[in-house]
Amino acid sequence: MPNANEDNPSALSQAQQRAVSELLRVAPVADDLARRFQEAGFSLALVGGSVRDALLGRLGNDLDFTTDARPEDVLKIVRPWADAVWEVGIAFGTVGAQKEARVGDAVRPFQIEVTTYRSEAYDRTSRKPEVSYGDSIEEDLVRRDFTVNAMAVALPEKEFIDPYGGREDLAKRVLRTPGTPEESFSDDPLRMMRAARFAAQLDFEVAPEVVAAMKDMAGRLEIVSAERVRDELNKLILSAHPRKGLTLLVDTGLADHVLPELPALRLESDEHHRHKDVYDHTLIVLEQAMALEEDGTDLTLRLAALLHDIGKPRTRRFEKDGRVSFHHHEVVGAKMTKKRMTALKYSNELVKDVSQLVELHLRFHGYGAGEWTDSAVRRYVRDAGPLLDRLHKLTRSDCTTRNKRKAAALSRAYDGLEQRIAELQEKEELDAIRPDLDGNQIMEILGIRPGPEVGAAYKHMLELRLENGPMEHDAAVAALKEWWAEQG
Repeated sequence: MPNANEDNPSALSQAQQRAVSELLRVAPVADDLARRFQEAGFSLALVGGSVRDALLGRLGNDLDFTTDARPEDVLKIVRPWADAVWEVGIAFGTVGAQKEARVGDAVRPFQIEVTTYRSEAYDRTSRKPEVSYGDSIEEDLVRRDFTVNAMAVALPEKEFIDPYGGREDLAKRVLRTPGTPEESFSDDPLRMMRAARFAAQLDFEVAPEVVAAMKDMAGRLEIVSAERVRDELNKLILSAHPRKGLTLLVDTGLADHVLPELPALRLESDEHHRHKDVYDHTLIVLEQAMALEEDGTDLTLRLAALLHDIGKPRTRRFEKDGRVSFHHHEVVGAKMTKKRMTALKYSNELVKDVSQLVELHLRFHGYGAGEWTDSAVRRYVRDAGPLLDRLHKLTRSDCTTRNKRKAAALSRAYDGLEQRIAELQEKEELDAIRPDLDGNQIMEILGIRPGPEVGAAYKHMLELRLENGPMEHDAAVAALKEWWAEQG
């Protein structure tokens, strides 16, 4: 690939060396596919994020290509070659495929997308882009979101195509648009969120003119579908530097249209009513929760950390003694979480899990120095259910006090609670708390048929189990008969 005269030749030279190495690694599959397009009379180029990641030395097995072939021609070329083909994105000019290829000593699966040169734009009322096909790669690149994603490598000759200075911006770690940001964001307003997402993923800065356009055009995001907004938000939250992206969303006003509960956490405080900065506290909790992740990124935990205090603005009260209270903000916050996540089209299961964590995040603070009874510990475990491990992490992350003595005391108290949970789990199988008598036994003992009475009896026996722990069979039968007699 040719060199160019750039501001940072050393950084670019290193990047180009990385890119050559990465492209040689994927050459068996990329060149094979390119030759097939050539034989059919078409061009093929590696493009966008694949080229950017090659220059960063992090190209994976997901490869993006662009071509002058129309989708029906792409299908004719790809179908006989690929192991699998899918047409989910064909309305937008994209054909997907999977191909296994030998790389060194191993056979690896590659996920491939081939997209016809195109341009796309929104009108003022549409939620979906209108797609029209182009005839040149330069025309295709100018419609891409940022210069670092507007680079291509023509195959199989490996000619580098960079008409908008993507390599220089990559070296400077800056996000700019190929054309004016106003034109780019007008074409697809979601690109404003993508700016925040890439800043968070790559730890790049966003050019001042791009930030200015994001502020001026934030309202345009309203025409983008909730599903597309949600997917970008997820990528941002799951990135390595979510604080950077979230701060950009809030500072530009985009968060007002995506997650208005977040900027609302920037509560005003004065010299008479001083309290913790809830917004900054929230971002610290998110980062501390990330540090506790064990098996990769955890969207449920991160969303719970981000939303755990969103009920505070609605519940804030200035007390007579000068303190500020937020009574029941966890209950209000859980309802707000459910409403916002539902609006963003999250799955019912994820909405339920995150809302439950928000509602439970304060429960531990009633534990004090260990005053909870075994019954209270059982109920804590029962209410958390399969979310217990995440609740442990969220609760620990929520301690952001600068008072080292207080922080150490909270940590010791939670250590103690976890130890008690572990001991009770070993003795009582807390993960599957059930009454000592099941529904069939209840019906047999009381001589009743299926119905509401069985449910009421089961609930009573469960309460006894939570309150007292496991009971011997005879004691459980006696307790059931005593309760039944009281029902008249």
